[in-house]
Amino acid sequence: MLSRSSFTSLVVGVFAVYVAHTCWVMYGIVYTRPCPAAADGAAGAAGECVWPYLARRPKLQLSVYTTTRSSIGAESNIDLVLNVEDFDIESKFERTVNVSVPKKTRNNGTLYAFVFLHHAGILPWHDGKQVHIVSPLTTYMVPKPEEINLLTGESATQQIEAEKQTNALDEPVSHWRSRLTLNVMVEDFVFDGSSLPADVHHYMKMVQLGKTVHYLPILFIDQLSNRVKDLMVINRSTTELPLTVSYDKISLGKLRFWIHMQDAVYSLQQFGFSEKDADEVKGIFVDTNLYFLALTFFVAAFHLLFDFLAFKNDISFWKKKRSMIGMSTKAVLWRCFSTVVIFLFLLDEQTSLLVLIPAGIGAVIELWKVKKALKMTIRWQGLKPKFQFGAYNDSEKKTEEYDAQAMKYLSYLLYPLCIGGAGYSLLNVKYKSWYSWLINSFVNGVYAFGFLFMLPQLFVNYKMKSVAHLPWKAFTYKAFNTFIDDIFAFIITMPTSHRLACFRDDVVFLVYLYQRWLYPVDKSRVNEYGESYEEKSKKKAHRE
Repeated sequence: MLSRSSFTSLVVGVFAVYVAHTCWVMYGIVYTRPCPAAADGAAGAAGECVWPYLARRPKLQLSVYTTTRSSIGAESNIDLVLNVEDFDIESKFERTVNVSVPKKTRNNGTLYAFVFLHHAGILPWHDGKQVHIVSPLTTYMVPKPEEINLLTGESATQQIEAEKQTNALDEPVSHWRSRLTLNVMVEDFVFDGSSLPADVHHYMKMVQLGKTVHYLPILFIDQLSNRVKDLMVINRSTTELPLTVSYDKISLGKLRFWIHMQDAVYSLQQFGFSEKDADEVKGIFVDTNLYFLALTFFVAAFHLLFDFLAFKNDISFWKKKRSMIGMSTKAVLWRCFSTVVIFLFLLDEQTSLLVLIPAGIGAVIELWKVKKALKMTIRWQGLKPKFQFGAYNDSEKKTEEYDAQAMKYLSYLLYPLCIGGAGYSLLNVKYKSWYSWLINSFVNGVYAFGFLFMLPQLFVNYKMKSVAHLPWKAFTYKAFNTFIDDIFAFIITMPTSHRLACFRDDVVFLVYLYQRWLYPVDKSRVNEYGESYEEKSKKKAHRE
């Protein structure tokens, strides 16, 4: 017992250190130390500090060009798509322009956007103090499969569209990024030349003006704003596509934070995350403000901690479980079935790995719990497995009678609802395949009526007038995570049915808590390990 407590304390301690270290790192990103010589007004500040060129209030112009080349040296083979004269760095704007799509781009080629910030009235390549940044306007991704009505088939329009995309379903094709979000760092911040932040230094261009060094305006393209929902498939017949160019000023702290987040998303893609998985992470940063984002970080950290502790205590509980007295076997089987179905559904919907990985781990644990609940042993005879089931004692058989009685009443309500829901969706909803319909029908039944399968355990608790046989430590951590999931339901992209199920679980946990209050602990009853408090006391006295 001491070792389990020590291990839990160690995990909580490591978690606290991790949170403190992350807060310190985040503070180092958001806060940048200014040049001390400039703050003190020292005479040597001119040589030690890097001054902002924007402090001179130059008259600037913003120009956006497109080309199929990743680098340009002259005005040839480029198209001007946006020109903003008398560009005001303090004023935000959003403009939509039509961009001509070259033949090379229509044949799965790449089109680049070159964004220049230069002095007004001077062409960018003739301006020695211009800054520019390059961003691809196309990306490669596998198109979403066509959905059809499984009974009526396709309409003529759908069939034509499907024929156009036949070759695109199996391999990535060019998609158009319909948004281009620009930022300029507007703070008149004086950097310390001896300790320039590495993240911002990559975007800085310095010039010598007299005895002082100045950094030109820091131009930044917000790649986190490029979402999958804004992508458009580029067809061979496409000649023009819309591009929405938006601009807003940005502070130094937010710029550094955004640079780190973009690098993190890029690293995820290098580790094998798909465009869609990376898009889920982008949504966390783009669709929320910074304060809510900080809350999200702490929520996610505690969710991870409670997930680990819940899994640990659940496994520990079932590992030591020797009796099924007071435990609903039907509820265990249902949880296993529903967890596996939800995992397959999330896999079919290509849900974020942030949701998919914990669901997969939970499914494996539930399968192992079924093996323990049924007292199942597997013996191998060559390559053929042989399953053997253990026998129940009288008390366990009594529990099974309560369990079967509860399921009998539930079946009158549950099965017609599930069958009716599956038939309705087959007639009115479009799916990619029969497998997709089958998984969706199962998971809709799980989400909509799955909480009914938790009622047998409540019924067994009622009949036995006890909740001492339940794994309350694991329940406590899962209860915390359930309420945390309520917050995540509004942050992470997930199917609507999965989102509603988070709130459904709140009600179930409240009922369990009510039963715990209603049936106080009886020390003569067996606990979750098949032992009673009085038996433990007798054993200790005997040892003495």
